[in-house]
Amino acid sequence: MKPTPDEIEKYLKLLAETPRRISSVSRNIESSHLLFKNDEALWSANDILAHLRSCADVWGKTIQEMLAQDKPILPYVHPRQWVKRTNYPELNFHTSLQAFTSQRKELLKLLKNLAFADWSRASTIKGREHTIFTQTRRMATHENEHCEQIKAILKSLI
Repeated sequence: MKPTPDEIEKYLKLLAETPRRISSVSRNIESSHLLFKNDEALWSANDILAHLRSCADVWGKTIQEMLAQDKPILPYVHPRQWVKRTNYPELNFHTSLQAFTSQRKELLKLLKNLAFADWSRASTIKGREHTIFTQTRRMATHENEHCEQIKAILKSLI
C-alpha cells in the first residue's frame, strides 16, 4: 500500500494528539481513579497507558529498524508480553505520561523528517510485510481507540 501525503499527515496528527488527549482527560483526576478498574473494564487508565507505552516501544523500534536496515526480517514481539519486562504498570500515571510524551516527541521528529519514499520502507514480521506507514497507521488508530477508552473510564468515575 502506497500512502498519500494526506494520509501521512492524518496519522502524524493523530500520533501528536495522543499525549495531549490523555493529559486533558486525566488532568485533576485523583491517583486512585487512575488506578480504578470498574466491573466492565479489564484495565485501569494507568494499565491502558502502560499498554500504549509498550506498543510505542515495540512498534517504534520496528520503524527504527526499517530505517536502519534494508527490508529486515524482524522478530515478532507482542506489546502485552513486552510490558511484562517493564515497570510501566507500577509507575505513577503522570510520570508515565511524561515519559510517553517525551518518547512521542522523538518519534514524531523522526517521522516528520522522512522523505516521502521512506514511508514505504518495509520489514517482514511474522511472515507479513509491514512498512513505516502501516506501522504508523497501526499505532495511531490503536491509540485513538485507547484514548476513547481512557476517557470513558475516567468519565464514569466523575
